[in-house]
Amino acid sequence: METVSSGLLGSVRSLADNLLGSVHDRIELIAVELQEEKQRLIQLFIWISVALFTGMMALAFASFTVVFLFWESARIAALGGLTLLYTVVAVAAVMMLRKQIARQTQPFTASLQELRNDRACFQTDS
Repeated sequence: METVSSGLLGSVRSLADNLLGSVHDRIELIAVELQEEKQRLIQLFIWISVALFTGMMALAFASFTVVFLFWESARIAALGGLTLLYTVVAVAAVMMLRKQIARQTQPFTASLQELRNDRACFQTDS
């Protein structure tokens, strides 16, 4: 009788060990994906910051140059034209940003797929 209970207890321990091992693997996968996502976002933030800073500096100096060139003859037209140009570019940039955000892949896709596979293993054919 004791071998039956130890066999059952051994099976339960083995099942628990396998289950914990599986959970451990999934958590490690999520951690790796989270680290990759964090690095991607940091790189994205750095490049956006550089682009914004240099772009704003270029626009400021270009604007000063245009207004300086037309100071005597058409400074109001130059300022209005620059304002219109910047507004059109800003609207286009916002539209492109929204399109880019919509195209982003869902984070943690590998982890979610592994969890779906795990659930499929436990479901019975009814």
